[in-house]
Amino acid sequence: MALELSNDPHHPEPDLVEPARRSGSILLVLVVAAGVVAAAVGFMMLGRTQAQPYILGLLALLAMVGLFTLFAFAAGIVRFADRTTEDPVLRQIADHAFDGLAVTDSRGHIVYTNAAYLALTGAAGPDDARPVERVFIGNPDVSEAVFRLLKAAREGKRLQEEVRVAGSDGAHGRWLRLRVRPLGEGKREARFTVWSIADITRDRERQEDVFQELQHAIEYLDHAPCGFFSVNPAGEVVYINATLANWLDHDLAEIGSGGLKLADIVSGDGAALLTSITAEPGAVKTETFDVDLRMRNGKTVPVRLYHKLAFGADGTPGTSRTLVINRARDEGPDPQRTAEVRFMRFFDHTPMAIATVDRSGAVARANARFAKLAQSLPGSANKSILAVVNERDRAALTAAIAKAAEGQGDIAPVEAMLDGTAERWGQFFVTAVEKDERDAEVAIVYMLETTEKRTLENRVTQQQKMEMVGQLAGGIAHDFNNVLSAIMMANDFLLNAHKPTDPSFQDIMQIKQNATRAATLVRQLLAFSRRQTLRPQVLDLGDALSDLTMLLRRLIGEKVKLDLVHGRDLWPVKVDVSQFEQVIVNLAVNARDAMPDGGRLSIRTANIVTAEAAKLPYKGMPAADYVCIDVTDTGTGIPAEIVDKIFEPFFSTKEVGKGTGLGLSTVYGIVKQTGGFVYVDSEPGKGTSFRIFLPRHVVEAEPAVEPAAAAAPAAAPDTAAAAPAKPRDLTGQGTILLVEDEDGLRALNARGLRSRGYTVLEAANGMEALDILVENNDAIDLVVSDVVMPEMDGPTMLKAMRGRNPDLRIIFVSGYAEDAFARSLPENQQFAFLPKPFTLSQLVAQVKETMTAS
Repeated sequence: MALELSNDPHHPEPDLVEPARRSGSILLVLVVAAGVVAAAVGFMMLGRTQAQPYILGLLALLAMVGLFTLFAFAAGIVRFADRTTEDPVLRQIADHAFDGLAVTDSRGHIVYTNAAYLALTGAAGPDDARPVERVFIGNPDVSEAVFRLLKAAREGKRLQEEVRVAGSDGAHGRWLRLRVRPLGEGKREARFTVWSIADITRDRERQEDVFQELQHAIEYLDHAPCGFFSVNPAGEVVYINATLANWLDHDLAEIGSGGLKLADIVSGDGAALLTSITAEPGAVKTETFDVDLRMRNGKTVPVRLYHKLAFGADGTPGTSRTLVINRARDEGPDPQRTAEVRFMRFFDHTPMAIATVDRSGAVARANARFAKLAQSLPGSANKSILAVVNERDRAALTAAIAKAAEGQGDIAPVEAMLDGTAERWGQFFVTAVEKDERDAEVAIVYMLETTEKRTLENRVTQQQKMEMVGQLAGGIAHDFNNVLSAIMMANDFLLNAHKPTDPSFQDIMQIKQNATRAATLVRQLLAFSRRQTLRPQVLDLGDALSDLTMLLRRLIGEKVKLDLVHGRDLWPVKVDVSQFEQVIVNLAVNARDAMPDGGRLSIRTANIVTAEAAKLPYKGMPAADYVCIDVTDTGTGIPAEIVDKIFEPFFSTKEVGKGTGLGLSTVYGIVKQTGGFVYVDSEPGKGTSFRIFLPRHVVEAEPAVEPAAAAAPAAAPDTAAAAPAKPRDLTGQGTILLVEDEDGLRALNARGLRSRGYTVLEAANGMEALDILVENNDAIDLVVSDVVMPEMDGPTMLKAMRGRNPDLRIIFVSGYAEDAFARSLPENQQFAFLPKPFTLSQLVAQVKETMTAS
């Protein structure tokens, strides 16, 4: 650093115009140092006493010099200058720059200008230099730009403006580029602003010439007798000429705004042809395609496309350029050309994928549908027909092509799985072609995708199998119910005849417990076959699930965390409360077993509106309003090969003795009988999600008795817990006609009713019951009848009896659901129902309730 003196202590800034060009000297520093050292040596030789006044004088002199230097530096008289500011090379660069440069201080005064600035602003010399705003004052074309530049200068920002300055003598004006920026980032440099002016007239003229040439080229291309369009790699049309826009009845202004896709102007699967070109790094390919373009009104125009596409060094396709020849505009009638156009339309618009292949299966030519199919499959499906087929089925297709190559006809179709991650199927028809030495093609392969057909067939087959199993299960359950009813009734007689202290009492209780367990299994079979009796009621799922929370936590254990998330404002549903609870419990137990090391069980509810339901991927569920219950676990998941079997009865992946295989089949049956739908989504190793969709119930005015009746069973446990319930009086009087085709069960039921004080008349079928009714018309108070009987079933018997006595009371007992036969009765027929199997106490309780009802 060197000291630099300013001529004017009050205006140090003009030094930018004439900066001092002094450079520090090391020789001067050495001379001063040598003088100080010499003085010190001389003082030492004089002695301490004699030298002391001289030493003090020298120190005082040095102190005064230092003090005055500090004052001069503070006043700006003396300052330290950077050597770079004194570099003559930098000075020459600024002085002789092509662009005009000017530096102004914080007050807008010019402190430096170069020769170019003086020339561009018309100044005679440095003393005549003016700031930019004063140069262009009064010029309305420039004033706004200058105002923005001044604002940027005050804010310490950079800004650039291009303005046109009109000539004063009527000559052509000039284009100037004005720029402004702060001198530097330091505090001192920020006080100065650098302005630059550049004459860009020639650049603008060259730009205008290029623009004019481009406009002419675009005009020539727009009005060429053929169409032209360009598509980027994303499939967006980035340019289309006026001729093609006119053919397709599109507005160029609308196309220019974007949003038009290749698939919007190419009909059918033709767009797949244009994107099926095999990529080769660095290659430029031109292909010819005969396709139909789609007009805005939906009509089509047959065209021939010369499609040019360049690939980058990495094989990435660039923007395409396509020439379009309208094949519908012929100069005169040409039957051959007309036939060619019709054939190409048929070839590309057929719903089958068609390709000609050689002996190795390499594709020589293909239609648009095949190109689209190849793009949806991995690998090189557009190069070889064998790549379309899964590896396990390629041998069959290879053999069919070999037969065609030998000229054989009537080759059997090949059903094969298509390659890829998703399961897709296709049917291949191979036909031999006439051999031509110049052509390697040996066969034409037609492929029709049969994925949807096979899916539908599998679904129908599965549904039929489930229905058949359900019918079988329902029939078995009905027969079991008769047997269990007899066992449970006889067991009740034994319990009544033995005291708890009797040695055989425990054995009798064991029989009762096993009979009850068997009855539970039968109910699950009926649930799967959708033949159980439901007692539906309007239910708020949020409240019902909240009531189940404690039970579910006990069932799943401490290792599994339960998350219950309720949707807002859930719609009501109409379900059987006990059966709905059974569904949730079964799913929770399954989830627990799938998480032996613990995990998370989430139960979420939400409303699904009709529009949302229509977008769901689940097939078979009509669009409507639903309430969704999503039961999700983080367990082991379900393997894909057994997902379709999980709802089948007696299908279980658990160890022997740990499951009946009826849990999920019960869920399926209950949900279906309720009118809902259940679907499963599972990924091995990540978990399983069961989604139940129950139809929304529109609440209507209902009798006030039903809620009370429905609430009674729920209140019973609390009452019983509070105080021991008093035994009900189940005795009674009256004549009962008992109709049952099973002799043993009828005898037990009659015995039980007689033991409670009733007079019982027995009949083995409906015909006998009608005869007894005729004989004892006034003496019969109640009819207890089975539903399914030989000669005359229960509903038919009811119609006949009500014809004679409209007020006759009747109780139907059956192992089938009440709905199974209620639909065969006339409307407004009143009857009571008791599902099998039942105990003696349940039978006499139902009889007494019906007898005493008003």
